[in-house]
Amino acid sequence: MESPCILVCSIDDKTGFCFGCGRTRDEIGLWTTYSSLERRTIMADLPARMENMERKPRRETRRSRMVREREGG
Repeated sequence: MESPCILVCSIDDKTGFCFGCGRTRDEIGLWTTYSSLERRTIMADLPARMENMERKPRRETRRSRMVREREGG
């Protein structure tokens, strides 16, 4: 069965889309019940959804902070 899942399951609170695949919680939960046509239709919409999502900024790690400070940034 086709699936856009990349095992990065985290839902964007603003859009309701998964950061990994672009599907909604409902779409993820119902994925196996959809017909092939329904899955393909949703998958065709995913690139546009992903374009409109803002990635959460990653937290600065201790190592990256030390490098930044050493470089004077």
